[in-house]
Amino acid sequence: MPEIKVTPLGAGQDVGRSCILVSIGGKNIMLDCGMHMGYNDDRRFPDFSYITQNGRLTDFLDCVIISHFHLDHCGALPYMSEMVGYDGPIYMTHPTKAICPILLEDFRKITVDKKGETNFFTSQMIKDCMKKVIPLNLHQTVQVDDELEIKAYYAGHVLGAAMVHIKVGSESVVYTGDYNMTPDRHLGAAWIDKCRPDILISESTYATTIRDSKRCRERDFLKKVHESIERGGKVLIPVFALGRAQELCILLETFWERMNLKAPIYFSTGLTEKANHYYKLFITWTNQKIRKTFVQRNMFEFKHIKAFDRSYADNPGPMVVFATPGMLHAGQSLQIFKKWAGNEKNMVIMPGYCVQGTIGHKILNGQRKLEMEGRATLDVKLQVEYMSFSAHADAKGIMQLIRMAEPRNMLLVHGEAVKMEFLKGKIEQEFSIDCYMPANGETTTVTTNPSVPVDISLNLLKREMALGGPLPDPKKPRTMHGTLIMKENSLKLVSSEQALKELGLNEHQLRFTCHVQLQDPHSDADTLHRIYTHLKSVLKGYTIQHLPDGTVIVESIVIKVSSSAEDSNTKVLLLSWSYQVKTWTLFLERFVIIYSFKCSEQQQDRELIDIQWGGKKIH
Repeated sequence: MPEIKVTPLGAGQDVGRSCILVSIGGKNIMLDCGMHMGYNDDRRFPDFSYITQNGRLTDFLDCVIISHFHLDHCGALPYMSEMVGYDGPIYMTHPTKAICPILLEDFRKITVDKKGETNFFTSQMIKDCMKKVIPLNLHQTVQVDDELEIKAYYAGHVLGAAMVHIKVGSESVVYTGDYNMTPDRHLGAAWIDKCRPDILISESTYATTIRDSKRCRERDFLKKVHESIERGGKVLIPVFALGRAQELCILLETFWERMNLKAPIYFSTGLTEKANHYYKLFITWTNQKIRKTFVQRNMFEFKHIKAFDRSYADNPGPMVVFATPGMLHAGQSLQIFKKWAGNEKNMVIMPGYCVQGTIGHKILNGQRKLEMEGRATLDVKLQVEYMSFSAHADAKGIMQLIRMAEPRNMLLVHGEAVKMEFLKGKIEQEFSIDCYMPANGETTTVTTNPSVPVDISLNLLKREMALGGPLPDPKKPRTMHGTLIMKENSLKLVSSEQALKELGLNEHQLRFTCHVQLQDPHSDADTLHRIYTHLKSVLKGYTIQHLPDGTVIVESIVIKVSSSAEDSNTKVLLLSWSYQVKTWTLFLERFVIIYSFKCSEQQQDRELIDIQWGGKKIH
């Protein structure tokens, strides 16, 4: 039986460093190629030695697909393609292709130029890597080669995020990347066809969470920001450059306008302009409201939100600052946090998930003394708030996607093991499908039962419906009889008459014969007549004829009687029939009738009659 193998090189029972290796129909596909934000050594990149110990990855991979521009999904791409070695096609959507190199370069500057790390990709490597990228359009089927095809679907989450349907022959896999089943202020909800893949590989960041209403969360967020500003405090909101940042900026902009607040709101320098540019460029990827109002007013041009300069962090008085990155693991957000951490009037609001090992994760878990670089200790006195504006699907959203796609098997990645285990049980219980959650380096093998698509002729379908059978239903298969024709690599089921006509063949009839012995002292003609009379009385719905040549015909079945050469009282019944739909049933009915006729008419010992059929005896 054919099988699909899935091996996480990253994000197996872990969040971060997404990199999933899929082997399907003889093809090897890498899904995402991210880095782990919680590590500063070789562990931040996926372990590519699993694919090959030596040699370039091009020889082993048919293609690489990137779901979106977040670094935990694309951050290791230049390292993989330029330093390890991969020259094959890399697929991602147009917005991801535009934004990905900017975030990669920003991270490279922090890692290499500021921290002085080595064994990292260069600016030129990022450019060379992006030359290998082939952009995808939504709902466009792309033929990677003669057998492998991929199709992208809208995933919400961030601008340009896509789920991807991978198909080789009749086998298929859907990879979600990160997705959101709830529309927000600037993006729509994820959507996919009822494509019934063999495996649905889904993120499970919030596997055990069912979020409260978005309106309640927004109200609480605005209340906390307002209270902090009123008492003269400063509010730091660590965000990633695009996505959640725009969501919260729109929210605060509207609130500031309505409340006529004067405290300044700042956004990391340069990123606001870049964000605006890309949201204008890819306006079709935003939600309906933004697309409708875009001509009159660009929602991403803010009146109250200004560009931030690092000197502003020391300004007296209240302020709100959006700074990158979102997990406080480096960059401007970490620098501002260090300055403001000692004042209890100040507040940091973490609006999304933080990977283990980052400063964000530590303070959310209540750590109040932090060991910083150079063994310096930082006392955290400011208020720490967590308010999930995460653009990931929660448990309810994951279940919703399963109902939408109707997969045969489920595989969870990009989540914590304990939470995954809980969700796995729920999925298996509710949908009665197998659910897997492999760890990094562990391979899950799923045996597939590929279906072969067959076209059916309208005439044959009408004939079946005329017989009074139920209409075809994918959940309730039914048997249909016809002739299967293979033409130009496709299969078609047609009536036998249509098949003969299309193929220009003559019809030949195949008949089956069977001998039944019974004891009867009467003459051959008399025995045949008694059989004929009895069949007429029992089988009223059938056409039964007694022909002058000493033959009885019931539908397609011919019955003849002759005496045995050894004993004239032993009659041999010859039954002959053509191969038709109900022949075997009819034949068995005849046997029962003949047997009952024998027993009732002659009142002899009730012996079993043996019928030879294909070497087996039927009693």
